[in-house]
Parts: sequence; structure tokens; C-alpha cells
Amino acid sequence: MKISEIKDLLKADVLVGGDQLDTSVVAAGGADLMADVLSAVAKEAVLLTGLTTEQVLRTAKITEVACVVFVRGKKPDRAVIELAQTLNLPVLLTQYSLFVASGRLYMNGLRGLDGSW
Repeated sequence: MKISEIKDLLKADVLVGGDQLDTSVVAAGGADLMADVLSAVAKEAVLLTGLTTEQVLRTAKITEVACVVFVRGKKPDRAVIELAQTLNLPVLLTQYSLFVASGRLYMNGLRGLDGSW
């Protein structure tokens, strides 16, 4: 699934990475604990989270996540957006809860990575 499809399914705003909407993702996962993200194979996945800190972006970069989606309409501060731009990491914002956002992606064919998230 492409990031543009995720954007449409989640009725999300693009905060960073509008030029990367054609990037494909292979799976999805939702977590607010970055230790959970680090323990899963997250390469080329989309990470859904309610945590809007720089730590999320740094963890996403380390694990090679393709895109981060902030849920529940939680807006990151300017420093987080600037870090996402520096890391060249697409970031979206949806009003949906983590549960609903995950369900919408799942119902449209995007699955988790080996069930670890």
C-alpha cells in the first residue's frame, strides 16, 4: 500500500513528506511504547502512535519505518516536525483513534509484521 492510500484511508493531513506519497509500505503497527517498536521488525512499515515526541521519529528512523502517523489529532510541536524534515521521514496526522486507524488499514489489506505489533 502506498502512503497516499494510507493518507486517504485515514483522512490524514501530511505534515512532512508530501513528496514521498508514492512510497510503498509493507505492513503496519501501532505502539506508544518505543521499546515495542524496537523489538519488532518494522522495516518499511507505517507506525501509528499517539506519542508525538522526537523519540518516536528517532526510533522510526533506526527501525527503517517508512512513515509515522500521529493519531487522535495529536499535533507534534515544531521541533518534532523539523526533525522529521531533517530525517526525511514522512509524517501524517489523523483524527482517528489508534484502534480505528489500525482497523481501517487492516480492512483495506494492510497487515502487521509477523503479529509482533
